[in-house]
Amino acid sequence: MAVSRHGRDTAGREVASGGGAGPYHPRRDRGAYSYGTDLGLTYLRRHPEGVRSLAIDSVVPPQTVSLPWAWDSAQEGINAIFAACEAQPACRSRYPDLSRTLTEQVRRLEANPLTLTVPPPGGGTPVEVVLDGGTLVNLLVANGRLVPSADVPAALHELAAGNPERLARAQAAGATPAVGEFAHGLTHSVACAEWAPGHSKRDVLRAGRRAFPGFPDSVLAHAPQLPFEHDLCRVWNVPDRTPVQRIATHSKVPALIVTGTFDAKTGASWGPFTGRTLPRSTAVVVPGITHWVVPQEPCAASVLLSFLTRPTAPDTGCVAGVVPKPFTIIP
Repeated sequence: MAVSRHGRDTAGREVASGGGAGPYHPRRDRGAYSYGTDLGLTYLRRHPEGVRSLAIDSVVPPQTVSLPWAWDSAQEGINAIFAACEAQPACRSRYPDLSRTLTEQVRRLEANPLTLTVPPPGGGTPVEVVLDGGTLVNLLVANGRLVPSADVPAALHELAAGNPERLARAQAAGATPAVGEFAHGLTHSVACAEWAPGHSKRDVLRAGRRAFPGFPDSVLAHAPQLPFEHDLCRVWNVPDRTPVQRIATHSKVPALIVTGTFDAKTGASWGPFTGRTLPRSTAVVVPGITHWVVPQEPCAASVLLSFLTRPTAPDTGCVAGVVPKPFTIIP
């Protein structure tokens, strides 16, 4: 859900600005993913005259997004991966009871973190990384950017067997992002103004316990992706904007809402949820895909193209044939 600079989503595509009154824009199609969907929905609510249609991918509903909400999405996405493994005989046989394995490894690493030195995926100077319980959770929530979803069962199995190398390499990749890739100040300005207010540290912990009751409180006290956010927000000290921002968008503008079942950042069910107040929307849930669905799945791209041609009647027929890819089975 990180926010990028210059009014663009983290894919670099133009998204609507949710700011105050500005110059009139001709009616146009709008599209965004992740945090950009929050922005796009807000733009549609505040400037409906400027939007012909809206396509959103991996949805962050402005009326609901919060720090506790992040635990709900993490639970939905991770559990969907485990259920898909259970549905594939080879995966089920090789990696039984993944939920228990995850809980055991989170507890073990949180009690006794591992420090390893591993080379980044692209080569170069080795990087020292620490694997603790919270790190393991965030690696899974990163949704394929660090650990491909097809490798999650194998990575957990290897970790339980004493081989953390796959996860350590993934953490090294996350520790060496491209300079300027994310606008961290803007991210925290949004989170502290719109997502954190109204929810205490106790609320985050309570949501974590509901999602993963076997995890230690030291892990559950921090929202996935946004650890220590309450402490940071006290220093960042931006105004509370929830009264004007935490509002559902009601609109009859045609909308396409795309989500993926393996998305642990913005859970798949938030797409249909958002569609409840968009009566001319089409909600598409794509099996086996993580965060930012359209670039990963040709069917989703086809649905988007058909929507841009016919916003009120996109062709979603291919979705029924999409199934999760086979999981990695180690010898």
